Amino acid sequence: MPFKLDIVIVGAGIGGLAAAYCLGRTGHKVTVLESASFSQEMGAGIQCTPNLTRLLIRWGLGEKLRKIAVVPQSLSLRRYWDGKRVGWNKWGDDVEREHGAPYYHVHRADLHRLLQELATPYITLRLQSRVLTVEPSTPFVMLESGEIIETDLVIGADGVRSLVRDIVVGHKDASRNTGDAAYRATIPTAEMVKDPELRPFVDDAERAKKEYNLVMVHPSNGEGEVPVPTDCEQMRADYADFEPRVRKLLNLVSSTMSWTLFDRDPLDSWVHPSNKICLLGDACHPMLPYLAQGAAMAIEDAAVLGNLFTPAHLTLRTQLLVPTLLRAYQRLRHPRTSLTQLASRMNQGVFHLLDGPGQEERDREMRDAMEGELIRVQFPLHFGKGRRALEGEQEGKGNKNVWADRGKVRVVYGYDADVEVKKWRRSRGEEAEGGEVMPKL
Repeated sequence: MPFKLDIVIVGAGIGGLAAAYCLGRTGHKVTVLESASFSQEMGAGIQCTPNLTRLLIRWGLGEKLRKIAVVPQSLSLRRYWDGKRVGWNKWGDDVEREHGAPYYHVHRADLHRLLQELATPYITLRLQSRVLTVEPSTPFVMLESGEIIETDLVIGADGVRSLVRDIVVGHKDASRNTGDAAYRATIPTAEMVKDPELRPFVDDAERAKKEYNLVMVHPSNGEGEVPVPTDCEQMRADYADFEPRVRKLLNLVSSTMSWTLFDRDPLDSWVHPSNKICLLGDACHPMLPYLAQGAAMAIEDAAVLGNLFTPAHLTLRTQLLVPTLLRAYQRLRHPRTSLTQLASRMNQGVFHLLDGPGQEERDREMRDAMEGELIRVQFPLHFGKGRRALEGEQEGKGNKNVWADRGKVRVVYGYDADVEVKKWRRSRGEEAEGGEVMPKL
């Protein structure tokens, strides 16, 4: 008889809802506790890379995604003061051909809504339910109201300022101020098309091309870690020496949010010693925005957990397997997310070099890779599916433009969370009668 767990997920963001769906659809009793009310839209544009979209499509969201998404046709890296292009990569349909799934830009609120609709039939979602603490041994969670909820497993998906993270670590886990802050805003494209210099940007707009997404990183002005409304004049002053098109875009911004970017080192463990609490998404591996992988890593976590905890592989005789599965979850995910965290941190330094010899060398490398990319586009037969790209510069190995390093891109975009769990099952266990996995420990 399948053994089904009672699971409490703290946090109903993108990662929490994805985990709720993956665990709830297999029959586990899932309760999601969220402190907010979802009464307002959250965030702005979000990048959905192939390692994320292949999962969403597999979950049946392909057609809905296509209706709300924009396919970015290319990546351009430009000098801030004159707009000259120093780096370029062709994306569009090439990404799907090479990696087996599309690259989409969507509004974060739209993706969140799709995940909530997907998960709702399988879960209990409790809004305005702030968690004050988690007791690991029982385990139970205590809400701000005083209510105590006992459960079998607690999953902390409560974001970068995670309460559950501190309980797993055993102390307050301090963040590190990166010195950077970010403005985030959207612009109605109806205003942009009135300006001939801005009109070309509309091809990459969000939400059926009705909105254009802006994320602008700058030296921190002392902002806090929580996004708050910020004076648009201050934002425009921070970019006063940027090229005219940037200044025109910022003149169209009517409101913006700003927050300081804090970083955290990879954790040693995502699982509490009791084996009854684990972490997911930004709660255990918060990502700086320089690689566009925060949402993707959280949804990959959710898919791995859902696959590992499939009830067909848990019976009343093997419920003690849960600690093994939590260790497998960490073993499968920790190396990948840690490398992604560090790669995002590295890109911060690459992008923000001061003008001078280091910046000039960076730009030269990026231009070299751009020339190789143009060759790839002009001579596609040399890059047919299943064949290695031309040797040398066209592969972009180690290039300062990380998206020009085709090997690194394949590692990130080619990952399939479902396949990784199947590999683990084959390597660590064998299918026994009734589908139970007997681990080779």
